[in-house]
Amino acid sequence: MSRVFAIANQKGGVGKTTTAINLAAALAANDIRVLVVDSDPQGNATSGLGVSKDPDKPSLYHVLLGDTHPKDAIRSTDFEGLDIITADKNLIGSNLELVDIPNREYRLRERLAEIRNLYKFILIDCPPALDLLTLNALIAADSVLVPIQCEFFALEGVSELMDTIDRIREAFQHPLAIEGILLTMYDDRTNLTRQVAADLRDFFKDEVFRTIIPRSIRLAEAPSFGKPILTYDPRSKGAESYIRLAKEILDHEQTRTSASSAR
Repeated sequence: MSRVFAIANQKGGVGKTTTAINLAAALAANDIRVLVVDSDPQGNATSGLGVSKDPDKPSLYHVLLGDTHPKDAIRSTDFEGLDIITADKNLIGSNLELVDIPNREYRLRERLAEIRNLYKFILIDCPPALDLLTLNALIAADSVLVPIQCEFFALEGVSELMDTIDRIREAFQHPLAIEGILLTMYDDRTNLTRQVAADLRDFFKDEVFRTIIPRSIRLAEAPSFGKPILTYDPRSKGAESYIRLAKEILDHEQTRTSASSAR
């Protein structure tokens, strides 16, 4: 059975797209088929995986609001086992256009159901806003992965997202799980970073991933070359951290599968 993760945080600049690209590559490196769904109108996951924003090719906009079958919008990347449904500027208008569609919150979920059997993992890169695109992603997902930069307002931002997740569970009868909270752009030279990390672990306990993503120039450079860090600099600390994160998630899957088969 495939798993769908929404990578979400309404704060911008916390490492959502970096995580979507590099976690997807690290999972695919384990001989697993992975799909990234770029649900951010900025299309950074698309360009970060070296895929062109071609107006003549179907994108997520055409899947959500047109008659395009999601299979026809899938594009391969240079990383073996890793595909993407792209985003482009058309997606900007989708929040308005979705309003008049029946069951608008379930649109992405319904469309991804048609291709879930093709992939072990589907990662949805959400925009930095709690809008209809993000709502669609959260309802389409089995669980949400929350990247958090270790800074002063981190707890405040994640508390708002957790409130939203609780409302979605209640209003849509959707058992959305927390896959984990990921500490990103971690700089252990600063007291603030260490304190915020300690506060998050104290508050969210085991929901915080053991893996920490360090602040890294190489990680920041890689998207401008259209490559995940595993291709751009496989020996870097950034690459090592996303490999560890993939292993942690695969271990979660193993535990989940064992628990459900024991019932």
